[in-house]
Amino acid sequence: MTIRLYDTSARQIRDFNPLTPGCVSIYLCGATVQAAPHIGHIRSGLNFDIMRRWFAYRGYDVTFVRNVTDIDDKIIAKSAEQNRPWWAIGYENERAFNSAYDVLGCLPPTYEPRATGHVPEMIEMMRGLIERGHAYAAEGNVYFDVRSYPGYLQLSNQDLDGLRQPSGEGEGGKRDPRDFALWKAAKPGEPSWETPWGRGRPGWHLECSAMAHKYLGSAFDIHGGGVDLIFPHHENEIAQAKAFGDAFAAYWAHNAWVTMSGEKMSKSLGNSVLVSEMVKHWRPIVLRYYLGTPHYRSMIEYSAESLREAESAFARIEGFVQRVTEKAGKVVPPAAEVPPAFAEAMDDDFGVPQALAVVHTTVRQGNSALTADDKESAVARLAEVRAMLGVLGLDPLDEHWAGGPDRGEDLHGVVDSLVRLVLEQRQAARTRKDYATADAIRDQLQQSGLVIEDTPSGPRWELGSR
Repeated sequence: MTIRLYDTSARQIRDFNPLTPGCVSIYLCGATVQAAPHIGHIRSGLNFDIMRRWFAYRGYDVTFVRNVTDIDDKIIAKSAEQNRPWWAIGYENERAFNSAYDVLGCLPPTYEPRATGHVPEMIEMMRGLIERGHAYAAEGNVYFDVRSYPGYLQLSNQDLDGLRQPSGEGEGGKRDPRDFALWKAAKPGEPSWETPWGRGRPGWHLECSAMAHKYLGSAFDIHGGGVDLIFPHHENEIAQAKAFGDAFAAYWAHNAWVTMSGEKMSKSLGNSVLVSEMVKHWRPIVLRYYLGTPHYRSMIEYSAESLREAESAFARIEGFVQRVTEKAGKVVPPAAEVPPAFAEAMDDDFGVPQALAVVHTTVRQGNSALTADDKESAVARLAEVRAMLGVLGLDPLDEHWAGGPDRGEDLHGVVDSLVRLVLEQRQAARTRKDYATADAIRDQLQQSGLVIEDTPSGPRWELGSR
């Protein structure tokens, strides 16, 4: 058994060989908490949650660190725009992210450090970089000298001479415009911390290198994040960490975006879909299925239709689980091992789509056993299905999904599915010009407290007054 994963730095799939036998250390770039999360933000957490679960299934002791960036230019801009303290905005949105991770079934990280809690570690790293000739102070800022590190840009495979380094306002005193800020000089009205080079605040990149060093040491196994972080963030992390003397990450794993109309989902484009709103209309387990089952390196083009397809696909799995449970008269525990084909798919760069095909094949086999009244085979298939779904965080009998006193959010998704089924029957009646039946269905729905509106894109419903 060897897990293989695509390493961005090597540009190929590599066998995974942990630094410490039997252990896996993962650092994931987490939330920048200037706003509440949309489904594009949460996809990264879901992908690495599945990766973590598979490592654990394979017997590894997993240390999973996911940071929180609670101070940066965007948060400060939001603070000025809303006339609220920066820390209040950060904490509010940090809670929103944690709520989103939790509602979609992500396991909590081993450690979840905040940037503002690790200024001493950042100062230590800057001091070491200056002493080694890789950084310099200028006008209250501290910059990394990119030409001092020969390996710069190997991750993103760019040419230094043609590089345009993103810079922020007030970054004066650079020796080279491509040098990047480790520390930014204080500005009036902005948060700042005392350092040997004057008051200021962290640069975006320094925080992750400092926190990875503290929680995972000078070398760790996997560094993860979205593909949009490869440059400048991850490239700059590598430069400052290795110039400081750390071996840093042995493997780099990057998940793809969720897009709308071909563009990355983002706040700036105004095309984001907030998790808090999505779970009002879709069951959280369905949303997890939708976001977590494509391959982590494949783009997801968001649409309501694709979500409905995911809902139908998961309903087939969930229906099988429910039918066998009723047939068995008890909750069937997961099998001790997943089927070999599922394991083979997951070992090959966490191939969830191929693994999911094994789930659906097993469900079909189980349904055939039910039709043949072969209870023993049906129960065996259910045990296998539960084992596979457990790895994916999608077992509907798991206490996260099946238990809990408040399932009001789930009910909307259930009602939506039932109403759509009735509306399809109404549409069929209208198609065959049986308007009396169509009107009777509409009237019955209205008596149940639902308002039906016919639109060019199809019928739409909402709760009305009864």
